[in-house]
Amino acid sequence: MKDTETNHPLSRERIWTLLWEEDSRTDASVAETLGRELGVTPLTARLLCNRGYTDPAAAALFFGNDERVWHDPMLMADMKPAVERVLAAVDRHEKIAIYGDYDVDGVTSVTSLYLYLTGLGGDVTCYIPNRLGEGYGMSVAAVDRLAEQGVSLIITVDTGITAHNEISHAAALGLDTVVTDHHECHADIPLCVAVVNPHRPDCAYPFKELAGVGVVFKLICACEAVRAGIPSREALRVMGGFLMDLVAIGTVADVMPLTDENRYIVSRGLSMLDHTDRPGLCALLDAISGSGNSKSASAGGKKPRRKVNSGLVGFGIAPRINAAGRIAHAMMAVDLLLADTPERAEALAEELCAINTRRQVEENAIAEQAYAMIDARLADAARNGEASPSVLVLEDDGWMQGIVGIVASRITEKYGLPSILISFNGAVEGDPSEEDVGKGSGRSVKGLNLVEALADSSDLLQRFGGHELAAGLTVHRRDIPAFRERINTYAAARLTEEMTAVRYEADCACEACELTMHQAEELERLEPFGVGNPTPVLLLRDAVIHRIVSLGNGKHTKLTLYKDGQMLQAIWFGMAAGKLPAVTGDTVDLLFQLNVNDYQGMRTLQLIIQDMRISETVTKARRQEDTRLCEVLQGAPIAPSEGLVPCREEIASVFTVLRSDARLGNATIREKSLLERVSHAPDEPPMDSVKLRLILRILTEMGVCRADGPIDGYYTFEVNFSAPKTSIEASPLLLRLRAQLAAGEA
Repeated sequence: MKDTETNHPLSRERIWTLLWEEDSRTDASVAETLGRELGVTPLTARLLCNRGYTDPAAAALFFGNDERVWHDPMLMADMKPAVERVLAAVDRHEKIAIYGDYDVDGVTSVTSLYLYLTGLGGDVTCYIPNRLGEGYGMSVAAVDRLAEQGVSLIITVDTGITAHNEISHAAALGLDTVVTDHHECHADIPLCVAVVNPHRPDCAYPFKELAGVGVVFKLICACEAVRAGIPSREALRVMGGFLMDLVAIGTVADVMPLTDENRYIVSRGLSMLDHTDRPGLCALLDAISGSGNSKSASAGGKKPRRKVNSGLVGFGIAPRINAAGRIAHAMMAVDLLLADTPERAEALAEELCAINTRRQVEENAIAEQAYAMIDARLADAARNGEASPSVLVLEDDGWMQGIVGIVASRITEKYGLPSILISFNGAVEGDPSEEDVGKGSGRSVKGLNLVEALADSSDLLQRFGGHELAAGLTVHRRDIPAFRERINTYAAARLTEEMTAVRYEADCACEACELTMHQAEELERLEPFGVGNPTPVLLLRDAVIHRIVSLGNGKHTKLTLYKDGQMLQAIWFGMAAGKLPAVTGDTVDLLFQLNVNDYQGMRTLQLIIQDMRISETVTKARRQEDTRLCEVLQGAPIAPSEGLVPCREEIASVFTVLRSDARLGNATIREKSLLERVSHAPDEPPMDSVKLRLILRILTEMGVCRADGPIDGYYTFEVNFSAPKTSIEASPLLLRLRAQLAAGEA
């Protein structure tokens, strides 16, 4: 099913896609078997099918989410030489450097490996480059500094797979390197002791989607199995109980698919986080529960922590850890995770929260500035009769480089267009020069590969790289106008309206009777949710809005819905009541997540609305009414059973309502309200829209009032109080309608 609609407060086309084929007998049979074998509801069975679990045994393994999904680390290419070299360095008391990235995946990778190696008595130092001063990945200068410190083994984590020159330089200085990474490999891999990366073309490891910290954890488990002489599963149990919380944070933050091993990692890690005694994580969770400020015991105890789930990690923990690398230095986040006293942890958590607040302020300031620039350009294009841009390319000397990527994401979400933000912050010495080199970050929409788009402008760029939907680049100031024109030409030839639409993907339609507390609790068995295992989104058709209540100072809306004799409570976060695409009494279709609201010990069922539209049933009926109105106005015969030809009393009743409202100063009226207020005989059916619109045309023709619409269900009208008295019998339209009725009777 695909539905497109443009009349939405955001004024962008919306596309609803329904994954479950409701008419497929094969799918229905598979779901029925799953439900019977697993003892789950038909709705849960359909959701399992959507996720690819059509076999009862595979579905049971998914539900079990236990050690059975774990793969032997030694299946990974180069794992054996990596383990041998790492353990030898520990045994010989060599100085080891862990070289990581500055994002959450990198921070948790560095922390996990540091804890393990120092726990073995290793001599370990950590190195994470400064985002602004050094940029991403290994550098020759950093290798030189590590060599000067007496390092003999570098272990890269979440980086290194493309660091050919830097690793060769390390070898020339007598330093060995073990690479652990999870990014895509080029055709050739670095020449070093070992390259542990499931994406290696020659790697037979069965699961390729581990985060960087997941690969590091595999190395740790392999080292522990060899060192302690225990099976791989036993090493998993031991190391999992020590580090799985950190591995889960990095996996969620790096938006890895929550399938296979990742689902087990995150599920077990979240459980550990919910009861963690790690001082750094305790302080961070307390800070999040305190709305950004840690609340020490000396200040009167701590607020109750929020339940830890993947959402709290992705939107609470991860941004605070990430903020260190974006604005300050990522080692601050490592220090927090390594903190061994509550006092030290609380101080660092408070500092990270302050940095994150600063990041939010900077982000919002850049976003508002960028929105103003975009709106001005769009207005100029419209005013000059020019085509609107297909790619939004913006630049500024002062934008913080660590934040422009986040803002680019917001811009693409808001405008539905690919965007690239370029910052010259730190690149300008003295007056701006055409030779200044700016660093940019871009985001794209599904269907337009951003790396391919940048490749088309490669002669204008110094460097570029990334993925289909996110990429980075460096460019001279002088080349930006030509680059902007080139990439817009490229995108204009490929972008479609469907690519720029707001997309909503629903698992399946449901009935009101299926929305029970038991069903909501059963859906919790599908957790943790994330990429590859998204939170189920359901479709409910033809629900009537019974009540609308504004919440959160107007930022959110609570609705009471009625369907098939059942009242349902729903909430739409981030949607003001005044911007709803419907009003009380409307019949709507809605996409939602089924949720259990646990408040002060009371568990109640609620629907978390994702999107809403006027019911397709109503919309279809309106299209049929529009078609019939056109046919009647063009002279088609009218059957007596249609009841479309109005009588004198009906025309008078409509005019009376409009005249009454006009005297009160009203100039608009909702069609539904007008139909409800128009009187009709007890034994007669209520007036329908086609007859109402015919009556309004008759009144306009007679000069007693003018009505335009309906637009979004509303008429705009004006009553002519000074119109001379006239008889409806003088209306040419009414006479034609009576003639068409006579033709229909013949």
